[in-house]
Amino acid sequence: MKNFINISDFSSGELRSIIDEAKLRKSKRQGFEKSAIDNDKPFEGKSMIMIFEKPSTRTRISFEIAVKQLGGASIILNPQTSHYGKGNESLKDTARVLSEYADIVMLRTSSHKSLEEFGKYLNIPIINGLSEEGHPCQVMSDILTFEEAKGDIKGKTISWIGDSNNNMSNSLIQASAKFNFELKIGCPDKYKPNKKIMAWAKKNKANIKISKKPEEAVENSDCIMTDKWISMNDKVNKAVKKKSLKNYQVNKKLMKIAKPDAIFMHCLPVGRGEEVTNDVIDGKQSLVWTQALNRVHAQKSIINWCLI
Repeated sequence: MKNFINISDFSSGELRSIIDEAKLRKSKRQGFEKSAIDNDKPFEGKSMIMIFEKPSTRTRISFEIAVKQLGGASIILNPQTSHYGKGNESLKDTARVLSEYADIVMLRTSSHKSLEEFGKYLNIPIINGLSEEGHPCQVMSDILTFEEAKGDIKGKTISWIGDSNNNMSNSLIQASAKFNFELKIGCPDKYKPNKKIMAWAKKNKANIKISKKPEEAVENSDCIMTDKWISMNDKVNKAVKKKSLKNYQVNKKLMKIAKPDAIFMHCLPVGRGEEVTNDVIDGKQSLVWTQALNRVHAQKSIINWCLI
């Protein structure tokens, strides 16, 4: 039994095997209907319980489709209509019950601490569907998408522009060390990566450069990435944050500084006209929609890996 909580928890070899299986499994679905079950049905007779403490579109749908394609069943547990997380039933007792009902759990939460605690009590694997500290499934999908378009990510240059103290940038920083790519971050001082994640990056010899100038951060880049400036449950002055980040918009001018064949990625949802312009996200260099689809394929591989 293996949990999938942080990219930093795994060896480079383990993460590479997950990506490679995702590629192989996706290639075998050529000509399949979207909800058709994979020929080997590795999840047949099994079920996943999905718990959403936060709203979700892509995570919920992509996990449901992933489980269906693997031949299994998915069950949605709504914390608002269950005992999960309530004072009248402990997290430990809930974990014991769910361990009897299903084969694996996916949790999307506002508390990474609760995610890790819940994982300790479960007798089945748990997958991090998003927490305030990381979004590992999304970053695995991003790497799959990059490699489909540009080949092995090792030695390539990825640029992250905008708020760099959030779950996406945390997981991307961890991935840069594990997959051995250069990560160039363009952000204001106020939104630099947190010290804890940078200390981990230094210890693990990640190749990371941080600049206050977005133009410098995207120079000679193979891929430019960004995220919504105002995240869900972001308890900040929205006007102040947007003003701080206004010079970090990904637009055509910025894209032209990167390599001519550079790609653009965004985890969605998008603030059009804020962190990215319409002509970039809807342009030829954008792989955003393939990136969203690849959540299904990356997560299928993650589910399989957890159960091996």
